[in-house]
Amino acid sequence: MRRRTNRGRHAQSRDPRGHWLLLSLLLPLAFGALLFEGWTTHEVDAAKTRSDCTEPVPRAVAQGGPVVDLGRGTVKSAAMPARTVALTYDGGPDPVWTPRLLDLLRKHHAHATFFLYGAKAAQHPDLVRRIRDEGHEIGSNTYTGAVMGAASPLRARMELLLTQKALAGTAGIHTRLLRLPQTTAVDTMCGPEWKAAQQAGAEGYTLVAADRWFRKPSQGLVRQFSQTDTAYKDTERLLDNPNVGKFTTVTAGAGLAAADQPVSGVERGLGTALVWVKTAGYAFVHGMTWVLGIAGALGVLRLASLVVFARAHVRRLTRFRPGSPWLREVVDPVTVLVPAYNEEAGIESTVLSLLASTHPQMQIIVIDDGSTDDTADIAARIGDPRVEVIRQPNAGKAAALNTGLAHARYEIVVMVDADTVFEPDAVYRLIQPLAHPAVGAVSGNTKVGNRRRLLGRWQHLEYVFGFNLDRRMFEVLECMPTVPGAIGAFRRDALMGVGGVSEETLAEDTDLTMALWQAGWRVVYEESAIAWTEVPTSLSQLWRQRYRWCYGTLQAMWKHRRAVIEVGPSGRFGRRGLSYLALFQVALPLLAPIVDVFALYGALFRGPVLSAGVWLGFLGLQLACAGYALRLDGEPVKSLWAMPFQLFVYRQLMYLVVIQSVVAFLLGTRLKWQRMHRSGTAAQQIGQMVAYQGLSSQ
Repeated sequence: MRRRTNRGRHAQSRDPRGHWLLLSLLLPLAFGALLFEGWTTHEVDAAKTRSDCTEPVPRAVAQGGPVVDLGRGTVKSAAMPARTVALTYDGGPDPVWTPRLLDLLRKHHAHATFFLYGAKAAQHPDLVRRIRDEGHEIGSNTYTGAVMGAASPLRARMELLLTQKALAGTAGIHTRLLRLPQTTAVDTMCGPEWKAAQQAGAEGYTLVAADRWFRKPSQGLVRQFSQTDTAYKDTERLLDNPNVGKFTTVTAGAGLAAADQPVSGVERGLGTALVWVKTAGYAFVHGMTWVLGIAGALGVLRLASLVVFARAHVRRLTRFRPGSPWLREVVDPVTVLVPAYNEEAGIESTVLSLLASTHPQMQIIVIDDGSTDDTADIAARIGDPRVEVIRQPNAGKAAALNTGLAHARYEIVVMVDADTVFEPDAVYRLIQPLAHPAVGAVSGNTKVGNRRRLLGRWQHLEYVFGFNLDRRMFEVLECMPTVPGAIGAFRRDALMGVGGVSEETLAEDTDLTMALWQAGWRVVYEESAIAWTEVPTSLSQLWRQRYRWCYGTLQAMWKHRRAVIEVGPSGRFGRRGLSYLALFQVALPLLAPIVDVFALYGALFRGPVLSAGVWLGFLGLQLACAGYALRLDGEPVKSLWAMPFQLFVYRQLMYLVVIQSVVAFLLGTRLKWQRMHRSGTAAQQIGQMVAYQGLSSQ
């Protein structure tokens, strides 16, 4: 038989790593698609309006027809013969008006030339193929409709190149027809637009303008339309004009070679890839717009709910206070369980703070879970008859608590962590809500002792603004999901009724609390029962701690999932508490990396002022709520200065913890009870904190 070492129980099993590689690939791909979508759709480095012309077009162009060939440095113009009309449509394909126009043309057996945006063509490939299959001609209106004369050289080249790629991927063709955006008759291709026209002509494009407005259909003309309701009506009237003998394409009417040229398989493959990128980028942008809107609304609703329920909690505090006319003062003896593994840095401070309690009678049981340091010896040397030290082989925190529970002499059991320092009245205040016969457990108020450094301040804000404000809401809604291991009181018969502390999950405190709800007990929060804990001092320690918490919470949620369909206290907890955890602590954090990427996209392409305004507005709401939470807890609001910085590092770390935990949970990875390196700093700083609490309450 393999011998299990003490270190084995606390070691972390090997985590899956493949998802980090997947995430590191997906995020750059997503951002790349967003960059492409933003660069094209929002026309970075391209003017949206054209500047006034400073030079007219050459006389040969101005006096010629609307079809202009600038190849080989010469100007050749063509026009439609008499009674021949070339219907041309700019932009699109439009999902509403392009099909209607095609139906109208088919009804009259007419053909036309569609000058398409490459971006729209990639977005609606079926319409491009329908245009081609019904015998119409396809030309380029550039990729986004950018003003070519004002665009940078790179932008101008990409506008033409990407349109050809889009047409290759959707219809398997290239086109040599081009209509410069925001031009009509040939004389509008003046100034910078003429230079753009010359460049396009040198690349083999035939430029197509339109005849002037006063030219009659009987004289033959190229008519320019957009794809709108007005264009549909004008086309309908023109198709019924008896003075027109033929409606045809630009090249057929001008006697030119067909504009559409088939492409090679390689070109078609590249075009198909462009269509996929465009489709993915468009879908991602529009999908994330909805996601951000919903997530933002939920975030604001959550903040508002926290404040409303916190105020309700403050108003109802007297229901569980000593001296209430229907509740007795609880002075029953208490058993305090202190599970410990290698806690020599803080165990003495924890036990001494408990011995200094104002509660009259206590049994303190320190369960040494196979420590390899002097934890048990330090606790034993205290020499107080109220302190009992039990040594056992390493078996984990839940097993240690059950060992202590088996040796408990009293009906009220308080469970605490071995790195926690308690205020003198903490135990007394903690057990007062147990005067109500329906209350089976009470959560205390855990505060951060080592908060001098930035990481400690961030966790301090999280404890006050996140955990404690949440607990106030949970109590009002009767769905408290966790009595923290640092400080919690229980009825002994309630614990025994659920089989003690379960070893099936890593978050034994959350698992136990949920089990009590399912057994019909209520769980409440006592904010005046204060304990000071030591939090991780490095990002690696914080990661390990929160990974265990999150992973264990997922295990507990899955284990007690049937509470959602139950009735009574269990059902209220399931439908309120589990739903809240699933939405705000699992689902939304999973989307956070993509949301951050999209936020960067918004800052780059949708206006930094708007993005900064939204971010600052939400930050302002968080600061206001956090300030309110600090006031409720009697904490100085000056700690708020660290909160904006928290959003850039700490928040991302917590989201990555959720991702890692969810992946590990889905893959069935098993974790063990881990410990954090302790320095005893919580005990060193407790005097200053208690002093401030006393001053603020005066």
